[in-house]
Amino acid sequence: MYRTSTTSTISEPMTSEPMNDEALLRYSRQIMLEQIDIAGQERLLASHALIVGAGGLGSPVALYLAAAGVGRLTLADDDVVELSNLQRQIAHGEADIGRHKTESAAEAARALNPGCRIEALTRRLDGAALLEAANAADVVIDCTDRFSSRYAINRACLEAHKPLISGAAIRFSGQLVMFDPRDAASPCYACLYPPPADGEQADDELRCAENGVVAPLVGLIGTFQALEALKLLSGAGTPHRGLSTFDGLSGEWRRFNVPRDPACPVCAVPTRR
Repeated sequence: MYRTSTTSTISEPMTSEPMNDEALLRYSRQIMLEQIDIAGQERLLASHALIVGAGGLGSPVALYLAAAGVGRLTLADDDVVELSNLQRQIAHGEADIGRHKTESAAEAARALNPGCRIEALTRRLDGAALLEAANAADVVIDCTDRFSSRYAINRACLEAHKPLISGAAIRFSGQLVMFDPRDAASPCYACLYPPPADGEQADDELRCAENGVVAPLVGLIGTFQALEALKLLSGAGTPHRGLSTFDGLSGEWRRFNVPRDPACPVCAVPTRR
């Protein structure tokens, strides 16, 4: 088991070559931050983030991680852009209607930073493919809107031993929570939202298509996810702990401690290394 830590425990891969003058200028506003500096920026450039979902949450995550210098992004989503998406999914425009969201988001991210290596997977990741993708990444960012997908991503991250940053937004309410299987005290998604009993289906009713969502909310939560990923990958600051919820109507944040459930049907079984 990994020990509990107050800082990022991502390993410290370094780029094979030092940053050139163009890169130093591009990332200068981050490099001047003592919590990141050149070493942290080099860690970002050598990092790989898996983003599952390229819609309302995935759009700002992909754009900010690419712009900030995360060296490799994998975007996974089997959906295509529709007119109703454009109210909030800022990586896509009218010209992208009918395109795969991952292709559109990858193009937008490359426009911000051509040096970012981006792989667009135009299929839903599940089973062995999801586990393989999680294993290849340094962090997994869940930007999906279905409980069934979140449960599958949670299991894959537990098995791959990779940190998971999960966000959700519906109506005027948003939430963010981070799970880290490397920390023996960290809960998993199923500790917070127990999965349905065997033979039952996960309730996927709370989706934007059925309930609506105010446009900037997904940007706020997605940006929060991107910030936590950047902290984790660069080694800056303290990783997010517990569950944070945001009420867009009152503008209030609330924070809740989420202990690991010793009876959790997912992480209490021997999936952790």
